[in-house]
Amino acid sequence: MKRKGSGVVVADAGPLIGLTRTGKVELLRCLFGRVLVPPAVESELSIGQSRPGSQTLAAAMECGWLTVSPVAQIPPHLSAVLDRGEAEAIILAKRESVSLLIDESRGRAAARYEGVSVFGTGAVLLRAKEEKFISDVRAELEALRNVGYRISDSLCGEIMKLAGEEDE
Repeated sequence: MKRKGSGVVVADAGPLIGLTRTGKVELLRCLFGRVLVPPAVESELSIGQSRPGSQTLAAAMECGWLTVSPVAQIPPHLSAVLDRGEAEAIILAKRESVSLLIDESRGRAAARYEGVSVFGTGAVLLRAKEEKFISDVRAELEALRNVGYRISDSLCGEIMKLAGEEDE
């Protein structure tokens, strides 16, 4: 993974955890350059603890491509329906006018309601294949499932179809 992306995205914890557990979180640096997370997401990531992948995320923070950015206040309408990490991520993406990497459907709907552009882990894999950082989206989806990341069969099928891998 040689090229470095240019740009910034905000990420929720789920995609970061999934990509870290499969050894592919570096794709985010390659594709986007910098990834911002709010404090609540940093807390969910358990960086510095003995959880799988936490050392990889700590190294990403030391390198500077994964950065924590504070969020002032969560509007009550978001805190009523989302966990704190998702709500903070939406507010941060909105403030920075950047896209949000989030997979949870309720969080995606709330982000869209707030005018935030969203994309998921599947879109990361598709773009990574397009830019030749990976060669097989199917294998990456299977790896995510093998580490406990929940992706429906229908979504996997849709992603593989977009990757041109549905008949393999």
